[in-house]
Amino acid sequence: MVSYKTVIVEEAKLDFKTALDWYKSIQPKLGDKFSNSFKESLKIIKLNPLLFQIRYDKTRVALIENFPYLIHFNCYDNIIVIKAIFHTSRNTEIWIESN
Repeated sequence: MVSYKTVIVEEAKLDFKTALDWYKSIQPKLGDKFSNSFKESLKIIKLNPLLFQIRYDKTRVALIENFPYLIHFNCYDNIIVIKAIFHTSRNTEIWIESN
């Protein structure tokens, strides 16, 4: 079994923090649930990143359970690079064109 290292780029960290702050502003426990769901999604991605379909430019996406956010990531040998955490209502075409 391949052991994957996970790297989260700064833009994705900012995406996560923005979403987390928003959920915490609604209700602190909701922020905790979002954070825990994100961590669980990362565990699943790390166990088997190829489980998730490629959506564009070799980028795969995983849904954060119970929340309308997708984790956009790429696999390079044994490294998983988390590129973005997008709300499902956002237009990813804008982000794709800027990267």
